[in-house]
Amino acid sequence: MSATRILATTARVLNQVRHDHRTLGLLLLVPALLVGLVAWIFTDTPVFAQIGPAMIALFPFIVMFLVTSIATLRERRSGTLERLLSLPLGKADFILGYALAFGLLAIAQTAIAVGFAVWVCGLDVGGNLGLLFAVAIVDALLGTSLGLLASAFARSEFQVVQFMPAFIFPQVLLGGIFLPRGQLPEVLEKIGDWLPLSHAIDALNAVARNDQDAGYIWLRIGFIAAWILAAIVVGSMTLRRRTP
Repeated sequence: MSATRILATTARVLNQVRHDHRTLGLLLLVPALLVGLVAWIFTDTPVFAQIGPAMIALFPFIVMFLVTSIATLRERRSGTLERLLSLPLGKADFILGYALAFGLLAIAQTAIAVGFAVWVCGLDVGGNLGLLFAVAIVDALLGTSLGLLASAFARSEFQVVQFMPAFIFPQVLLGGIFLPRGQLPEVLEKIGDWLPLSHAIDALNAVARNDQDAGYIWLRIGFIAAWILAAIVVGSMTLRRRTP
């Protein structure tokens, strides 16, 4: 791996996204607007205060997964990746460059979504706002890393969407959004406890309610970070040069 090649890949990806206004709008604005829609639906009810932190986890996670996986897959289908890898650029350089580029976009996306939820939609955060921001960033990076992993196996954009039931839906269903995990059947509760989105939701809820110490939050951030690292490593090992 080379820091120079990783940064060059990052700069190339960011430049491409900068000129793609629709993708940029999807990345930066749609999660915040979806959070705002949920807040609007539950106006004058206590529901948004209860599910708002989970929405901050859910929408950026899904958007980053879709955009990252499709963008990476497009590089392979167009032959760009094959040309890049004929140069002194390794698979790890490519994956890490993409992860860094979309990680920076995830930070901007998270800042907009969290700021909109707190200062426009009125989400009450009893704990440290910086910790809320940190968890939300790691959650968006999780979506990026899983998107990179999915793109290594998908052959088309349609297959990326097909991977959502495997990568996304179980985490949403077992993450505690619809029903607290402690009320799930024991087997499903155990599965949910090992899924990273569950820990992001737990951490965001804990910060918003201010009912746990910082150690509880950082433990869950570390668990999510381990998933991110594993997804990036597996994605770099399984990435193909070109889709037939």
